[in-house]
Amino acid sequence: MIANEQDWKAAPIKAIIFDMDGVLIDSEPIYFEIERSSFTHFGADVSEEEHHTFVGVTLESMWQQVLDKKPLGCTLEEALSYHKGNVMRIMSGFERLEPMPNVERWLSWLKSQGIPLAVASSSPKALIELIMDKTGLGAYFDAFVTGEEVAHGKPAPDIFLHAAGLLGVDPASCLIIEDSRNGVRAAKSAGMRCVGFQNPGSGNQDLSQADEVVSSYEQLLSIRPSLPIIYHSEFALEMEG
Repeated sequence: MIANEQDWKAAPIKAIIFDMDGVLIDSEPIYFEIERSSFTHFGADVSEEEHHTFVGVTLESMWQQVLDKKPLGCTLEEALSYHKGNVMRIMSGFERLEPMPNVERWLSWLKSQGIPLAVASSSPKALIELIMDKTGLGAYFDAFVTGEEVAHGKPAPDIFLHAAGLLGVDPASCLIIEDSRNGVRAAKSAGMRCVGFQNPGSGNQDLSQADEVVSSYEQLLSIRPSLPIIYHSEFALEMEG
């Protein structure tokens, strides 16, 4: 059930912006284990509950928060360098990374509508490129934005506002798909509508600020009639059938 039908249909959706991890690929459980190994390497005692609060934030923000609470005898730069190398080494070892079930069907339908699409992820640019290549999803998107390109990471709205600017679309006409509390907060702070993607692999995230919450792309596909997208092409109608 859409939280506020009037706000939801206030303006047509002209662009859709996706978070990557936990939305396009179920990578959060992989990251979780990599992060645990990095925390162990530096002797950081981070509880599982605290760890889940880092979903959706940049690596720099995560490590800065860890270092602020727990002096580890290393600099932020040293922690980031080790962790980024750890992530790229492990993720590069996968021959292929599987996208979320039915996400390609959803992306194909959106492209058939002529809707500009962007990825706006807190992950580093190199990792976004790696995942887009190994999932085969990169060709669907018109723009990629990383947390490294903006002054403030999620829950600040910077990354989504920058993505909207690259797509040439007013923020009020953008729809965000996010799996984290930080991401949903960023979307709403940007003045955008937001679908919360409930992914168990991302932990128990509070998505209550989202306009709609789904738990699969099959469910998201089923609410297409309620999306205020202007034009449905013949190809899209065939897909709906």
